[in-house]
Amino acid sequence: MSSRHRLILASAAFAAVCVPSFAITNDWVPDDEHPFVGLVVFYDAAGEFSHRCSGSLISPTKLLTAGHCTAPSSGAVTARVYFQQDAGAHFDPSTGVDPVSGYPETCAPGTLGFYCATSDELYDFGFTGLTVPETHDAGLVILDQPISYLSEYGALAPAGTLDSLAQGRGTKSTVFTVSGYGLTLSVQPHSALANVSFRSRLMARATLVNLRSALTDGYNLQTQGNGKGRGGTCSGDSGGPVFLGDARSNQIVGITSFGLNALCRGTDFAYRTDRAAVINWIANPK
Repeated sequence: MSSRHRLILASAAFAAVCVPSFAITNDWVPDDEHPFVGLVVFYDAAGEFSHRCSGSLISPTKLLTAGHCTAPSSGAVTARVYFQQDAGAHFDPSTGVDPVSGYPETCAPGTLGFYCATSDELYDFGFTGLTVPETHDAGLVILDQPISYLSEYGALAPAGTLDSLAQGRGTKSTVFTVSGYGLTLSVQPHSALANVSFRSRLMARATLVNLRSALTDGYNLQTQGNGKGRGGTCSGDSGGPVFLGDARSNQIVGITSFGLNALCRGTDFAYRTDRAAVINWIANPK
């Protein structure tokens, strides 16, 4: 890594015998505003559960997520995406499955092509690791079954949308909304407390920190999720959208990418999607 900081990917991997799924932290609310945000489960070449991330449908078959979730180095070969707000909320550790959604093993009866879809077509934007500031941390999952019933999908912000915020006064109060299925509370490994996860799609408001630093430099967006009425991202939120504006916005300006520590203290970094090179790649990833 080219940073003196320890960078923590915001994806979540699980052991076969322990599936502590990982969600939005601090002041969050259930996300019923963005039904196009899904929980993405990845599988390796043997068909075994590998890791999970979040992602956003930007068309009936194209789901935007993080490059570190889809890159060959992740081990991912296929994927399944759940669009239920409580996609894994009923997970039963004794069976290893959520009986309502089928997470993480199957699509529940009657949900394929509606609340659930499969994929064997994964792409990444040249991700080779967290070599900040340019991480190339964008990925795509192309669905086998179109999810066409939605009234809206995520919308990519035009190129340069965030550029004016890099120098403008008062822009650090700019509001963003983050969404995902990740960990809500991360604790020290030897803590008497347990990690907290609801396995549900949650969202929270965050504010701008900067767009021009050694870790951002025009490629990444740094936001702050600490403080009253604000929330951040954690493990499992990787690939989830960062919307410009309040909870009603569907305009995506970033993809949740990494943090500076495993405890998710509210300083978050997203890979900017309002860049011409990224927008062009999303349009034609092959």
